[in-house]
Amino acid sequence: MSQTVFTRIIEGDLPCAKVYEDEHVFAFMDAGQVNPGHVLVVSKKPFETLLDADEETAAALMRAARKIALAVQDAFGPEGFTILQANRPQGWQTVPHLHLHVLPRYAADGVELGWPRKDPGLDHLRELAAKIKVKD
Repeated sequence: MSQTVFTRIIEGDLPCAKVYEDEHVFAFMDAGQVNPGHVLVVSKKPFETLLDADEETAAALMRAARKIALAVQDAFGPEGFTILQANRPQGWQTVPHLHLHVLPRYAADGVELGWPRKDPGLDHLRELAAKIKVKD
């Protein structure tokens, strides 16, 4: 994978407002703050998507997101959170480097995330579920 803006931040080539770091993740304030306390949690290894990541890194992202959300709650007192992790452009991923957003939320903050609900019925849901083979 070629260098992304996130690898350049992690390597110190670009400045950031760092929030947290451990052996698997690097977290910093999103330059495009949606609400105060909006943090990006980025994998240190340059995985492009969650599908490419190893299990250890995937779990570390969520552990870090929880720690950061607790700290953001203490610092800013938001009414809620959206934890967003997108994959590939059609999944709304804008930087091809594994990351998630810890986004503090408030009533009427203007943030919208929606999709058309299809309600296919339980029989069809069971057919869909039967196609999914989860591997250990």
